[in-house]
Formats: sequence, structure tokens, C-alpha cells
Amino acid sequence: MENKTYTTIYRIMHWAIAICMILLLLTIFLRLTWMNKNNVSDIIQDFLATTNVSLSEDETILLAKKIRKPMWDWHIYLGYTLVGLYSIRMLLPFFGYMKFSNPFTKELSGKTKFQYSLYLVFYLCVSISLITGLIIELGPKNLKTPMEEIHVLSIYYLVAFIVLHIGGVLYAEFTISKGIISKIVSGNK
Repeated sequence: MENKTYTTIYRIMHWAIAICMILLLLTIFLRLTWMNKNNVSDIIQDFLATTNVSLSEDETILLAKKIRKPMWDWHIYLGYTLVGLYSIRMLLPFFGYMKFSNPFTKELSGKTKFQYSLYLVFYLCVSISLITGLIIELGPKNLKTPMEEIHVLSIYYLVAFIVLHIGGVLYAEFTISKGIISKIVSGNK
């Protein structure tokens, strides 16, 4: 069992990035479900049916988009926040904090190589998501559609990583690394 402790910087970065990603997922979930433009449009149409006001379907979809825009703005703000946190995370090893583990070290077990490789893939996927998100928001308009197609795929790796990460942590907590959860929360040995 590896007796690992987590520095304050490590814990702050871990939880700030985790919270940011969970909130980003929440905005995506809301946009795809309850706050879907068609669902909101249907609610508006149902309400208007009880009044003397009528709008076309296109008009109610436009209104639905305006209603959910503030929620989607949070997705963008959280994306910028994640860009900042990710940039700090990438710079920290140069200052002696949060070093990256090399999955190609020969002495490592297969399980550890898998874990380290998974984190490298995760960081690569996050960088692709952040770059495409920035291009969507700040880049040329002719790149918006292809970047959105790539950016939308982010939900799949992010959900998969969160499930693997939580599953792995729980497995470790109840088998080989008891106390790992309290260490990432409080930093205690």
C-alpha cells in the first residue's frame, strides 16, 4: 500500500477542478433535459394556450433560448474558470508541486501504469475540450461548427473518467488504501 499524503495545493487544485467539472456537467445535463429548448418551448406553448396570446413554434423556441441563456452563460464562465485552473495545474510541476507520474516507468505494476496512463489521456481530453471551447467562444465563426462537434464529445470522456475515478477511489478506500478519501479531503496521514 502506498502511503500517500496530499499537500494543500494538491487538495485545493483537485477539488476546485472537480467542482468546476461537476458544475459544467450539470449545465450540460440541464441543457439536454429539463432546460432543453423544445421542453421549455412546450411549457411556454402550454401556458399560452390558457391565455389570449399566441406565438409560433419558432417564436417560442427563440423565447426558450432566451430563458435558458443565463444558465448556459454559467457553462461558459465555468469553462473559463477551468481554463485557468488547468493552466495552473499544468504549471505547478515546474514549481515542484503536483508532478506528473510517468506511466512508462518499467518498475511500475500493470495497475499503476494503467492509472497513470488514464490520467494522461484525461489531461489530453481536457485540453482538447478547453481548446475547442475557447475556439467556439473566441475563434473565427467558420470554425464554430466543427469545434462544437468535437467539444460535444467531451461529455463522454468526462462522465467515463468520473465513474472510473470514483470507482477506483472507493475500491482503494475499502481495500488497499484505507483512508485515501480522508487524505484528499483533510490532508492527514
